[in-house]
Amino acid sequence: MTQNSLTVATTSSKRADALDALRGFAILAMIFSGTIRYRILPAWMYHAQEPPPTHAFNRHIAGLTWVDVVFPLFLFAMGASIPLALSRRLAQGWTISRIVLYILKRGLMLAAFAIILQHLRPFTINPNPTQETWCVALLGFVLLFLIFGRWSVLGKWSQYGVWLNLGGLTATIALISQFQYGGKGFSLAHSDPILMVLANMAVFGSLSWLFTRSNLLLRLGLLGYLIALQLSTESDGWVKKLWTASSVRIFEHDWNFSWIFQFYYLKYLFIIIPGTIVGELILTWIHKNTKSGEILANQQSESSWSGQRLWLIILSMTMICLVLLVGLQARWIWQTTLVSAAICAASWLLFAQPKTDIEYLVKQFYQWGVYWMFLGLFFEPFQSGIHKDPSTYSYYFVTSAIAIFILIIFTIIIEVFTNKKKLQLLIDNGQNPMIAYVAFANLVWPILQLSGLEDWIITNTKTPIMGVIKGIVYTLPIALLTSFFTRKKMFWRT
Repeated sequence: MTQNSLTVATTSSKRADALDALRGFAILAMIFSGTIRYRILPAWMYHAQEPPPTHAFNRHIAGLTWVDVVFPLFLFAMGASIPLALSRRLAQGWTISRIVLYILKRGLMLAAFAIILQHLRPFTINPNPTQETWCVALLGFVLLFLIFGRWSVLGKWSQYGVWLNLGGLTATIALISQFQYGGKGFSLAHSDPILMVLANMAVFGSLSWLFTRSNLLLRLGLLGYLIALQLSTESDGWVKKLWTASSVRIFEHDWNFSWIFQFYYLKYLFIIIPGTIVGELILTWIHKNTKSGEILANQQSESSWSGQRLWLIILSMTMICLVLLVGLQARWIWQTTLVSAAICAASWLLFAQPKTDIEYLVKQFYQWGVYWMFLGLFFEPFQSGIHKDPSTYSYYFVTSAIAIFILIIFTIIIEVFTNKKKLQLLIDNGQNPMIAYVAFANLVWPILQLSGLEDWIITNTKTPIMGVIKGIVYTLPIALLTSFFTRKKMFWRT
């Protein structure tokens, strides 16, 4: 893959809708997993290391549930988006230094978002929320909209949107200054951990792609360095000191940087880098289909793969994901590996003789998915089995494979069956994920608490079925609201 093809491709306005759908699927699954009723559902409905009924964290429990896969799906989608976003700027003639500044700016924006959001969370403001607390949390959603909103929706007045951003920031600073967080007031150390990881990956994932965009082997080689660094932290020495460092001494003063960066965040490059590889494949496909200046429509009419064959591919991808989740959670390791190998061998025939560009793309997805899956399965016995926390090599690679298999399903539905409408809700949420991420704790939950509906819902949620319904009832309004904002072109700039 040449640098030329990567930069030219970005002149197209076509979006990778399947990638947006994957991101939307991840964010909505994240919300759903956080809103289902605790204590009353089976263990596979929660994080493997936080089983019911107590949900106490136990780092010694190995396994993998669908909840453990949600965050890696989002990380993988972020990694796949990096080549699409940066190559567009390369095509526009941006210099490397300008792109690096853009990357750092985006990382700081996400870090600022993580810090501000955490200070506006209801249980951060007050461990025992009152009516006033819920009102402040609700106000926080409005302020976040003002700070991070893109105001192109204002039309000819959009040039004044920056004043809304500054006004929202000023009001937020004034509000946060009124509260004590554990008796210490505002602190940079208080941040949303998920968003802070995303901020770091936005920077280091982007830099890793930018400087290896024409050398895939070098990028894969970075994973080797990461493995070496992680393994060396198990022994005393300079690597362990570096990996656990939280400050740097400058002019006889220790400057703490752990609030924004910790070396162990780099482990998530094991998911981001596989994502960038898939992103490059998508980028090349977009380029091939826009060489004439128009998106080639009706791929299906030229396809050598029948509709039945495509449905079998979707079924096989679904089966592989289920086998991995069920087998690894039940600790049937060699059986899972054997069954996965059998499904992959049978599925290989389904991807034979691709004819169109989209078929070649899907086949390449599949080949990389199989590679990462078996790499993860072969790593499984290492580090006492697959774990989300502390995360293991098996976890990174198996979840990357699951992300690819789901992406294959979405790609076939959207690009081959040309049935984008069926996944439009996921696509809309994937294009505006931060609104969905914030909406529960700072919008839906405060409304439920202030209206008294939350207590009624909890009282009437005593069975497993009702526990699932609770999650759906909480998640669906957020999905619809985010979709509404997306269609109105009201995005958050993060």
